[in-house]
Amino acid sequence: MTALVLQEVVNQALAEVGISFQYPYQYRTKARSTTWFAHERGFGLRHYATSREVYIVQTRMAGRLRTVTIAPTTIITQHQALTVARRVIAYAQVGHDPATDRKRIRSAPCFDDFLDEYWRRWSPQWKASTLATHGVYRRLYLDDAFPGIFIDELNEAHVTEWFASLNNETGPGAANRCLTILANMLTKAESWGYRLENTNPCRAVRPNRKRRCERFLSHAELARLGEVLAEDRTGEDRLKAVVASAVALLLLTGCRSSEVASLQWADVKGNRLKLRDSKTGPRTVWLGDEARAVIAALPRQRNVAWLFWNPVLRKQVLHIRNHWASIRDRAGLFGVRLHDLRHTFASHAAMNRETLPMIGRLLGHRSTQSTSRYAHLDDHHVLGAAEQTGAAIERMIA
Repeated sequence: MTALVLQEVVNQALAEVGISFQYPYQYRTKARSTTWFAHERGFGLRHYATSREVYIVQTRMAGRLRTVTIAPTTIITQHQALTVARRVIAYAQVGHDPATDRKRIRSAPCFDDFLDEYWRRWSPQWKASTLATHGVYRRLYLDDAFPGIFIDELNEAHVTEWFASLNNETGPGAANRCLTILANMLTKAESWGYRLENTNPCRAVRPNRKRRCERFLSHAELARLGEVLAEDRTGEDRLKAVVASAVALLLLTGCRSSEVASLQWADVKGNRLKLRDSKTGPRTVWLGDEARAVIAALPRQRNVAWLFWNPVLRKQVLHIRNHWASIRDRAGLFGVRLHDLRHTFASHAAMNRETLPMIGRLLGHRSTQSTSRYAHLDDHHVLGAAEQTGAAIERMIA
């Protein structure tokens, strides 16, 4: 690493802290003394006989000890100089050469070309549903988002302006999803050598606050829903009976609607379901007596692999949520989403004193942090817990 390269490192680091400065000449005056700061090894303040003081950094490079002048104390603060010193030491430790970086990123493509490359190289690893969803976001909000900008030039100002306009065009959830896609793209740009490492500008953009949906059905609401499901399952409308059975299975297993809709008879293995795919990959769903009874009552069609078959259209029931609005309204559950049945399963498991790891295993979660969002308690159980705890403390202090 040459002295010229080191000077370029210092100039770049100074520019990052907002200072543009270059020495017009090298100081040849003998230093009077040097003060080294105890909190940062290799960072010091050099005092000259002319009363000039400059910050310096000293580190070992290519087997020899090198001292690099940062800037005078008259134009830079100690904190800024420390930031520059740390950058120089980091460059020295990894043998980083800024000239090589410029040569490497000079061949970086423009944003639209990189978007095509990212999609071509990375999208084969996505699930079909993810590919379809991301394809919509790309077409609406990513194509031509940064015209004329190369992928290595994209900075925080570009991303912040884009995200602000995005919030005016779509909802907060969709804007967050697009920001996540862009962040993953720029991370891959670093891995593939188009951007310098740790320069992803999306890290500085604060996403929109997520709306927490903590809705689950109470005992009374479950009773009303049960009446509607029982009426449909025993009625003459075969499609309503199939959909009601699917909703009942959602309640009894805590599965996602897509997992239940894609069930085949080959997936039923006695007292468990062997899901071929789910949000977290293949998994096992354990069935209680009630869930097995729902499956056993389903009519089996010859040469039909699906559990939930639309007898009118002669095809699989793909989207249970298309039929949910009618069931929900007849049960008086206005505003309840189909996914809230999964919340309900987890919440009632928690109220029955199941542990978070056990609930997570039932739901197919990889971490208990995900499970904690689903496991809610109603006021009756919270009041009961408060009374039990208070009574136990009173017995101890009596």
